[in-house]
Amino acid sequence: MCMVIFAPIFAICAFATCGGYSGHLRVRVDCADRKSNLSINIDFGYPFRLQQVHFKASLCEAKREEIIFLDGDFSSAAQFFVTVGVSAFLYSLLATIVYVFYQNKYLKNNRGPLVDFIVTIIFSFMWLASSCCWAKSLSDIKTATNPTQVLLLISACKAQENKCTAVQEPLWSRLNTSAVFGFVNVTLWIGNIWFVFKETGWYKTGQRYPTRSVSGKRSSEMRQRLYSESSFDQPEESVGPQSSGQDRLKQSLGNFGQQVHRQASLNQSHADFSLPQTYLINQ
Repeated sequence: MCMVIFAPIFAICAFATCGGYSGHLRVRVDCADRKSNLSINIDFGYPFRLQQVHFKASLCEAKREEIIFLDGDFSSAAQFFVTVGVSAFLYSLLATIVYVFYQNKYLKNNRGPLVDFIVTIIFSFMWLASSCCWAKSLSDIKTATNPTQVLLLISACKAQENKCTAVQEPLWSRLNTSAVFGFVNVTLWIGNIWFVFKETGWYKTGQRYPTRSVSGKRSSEMRQRLYSESSFDQPEESVGPQSSGQDRLKQSLGNFGQQVHRQASLNQSHADFSLPQTYLINQ
């Protein structure tokens, strides 16, 4: 089955690219009363609780510094996505072991395919929900960690005499890959529903009866063919009854003709006998 081969691989790719991510960005603040450049490094990563990520920035006044925290908590979507990936990976391994070593017990009483079918539907829905949530959270994480957005949090950058620039942006290729793998898993598990459904008793019982009309038509056609072949194979039997019927018809017509002939001869004899009598009476 396709799940046995691809599901564990894509599940690992999904949760590994998300769970092992760490990002880095750098901004620079140039104060007007100072000639030195102040670089600020900001690191963040999974589970993306950005409200706990903080850094120190100079106020450019009397050499004081302030502590600034990023905005947003995206840990719920990220952890949900990783949890679904790990759970799907473990279930795929378990299903692989059952398919290979316990095939007879899997098919016994049709319990294994039914449980597998239900679990596959659940994981398909969970992959869809977690992938959508993670894609939305990833977009919000990109916005919250955008260096331009981070510079707006620094008080010194609000003064026009100070110069603030973004030096380095985070790399998002790994997190983008995790979102893509999430939707790949959605497609894989939804497609696997059909293959698991074929192993259930519902599919097998449905295969017995839906083609009844087609089989009935085929059987009727076969009967007609056999009947026509049998009628052509036995010409003597079919001719016998026809010839006997024709003989009976000829015999009945002959009898009827004889009766008509007798009746006509009797009428003629009566007429011949009555004519002389009338002649004598008239004389």
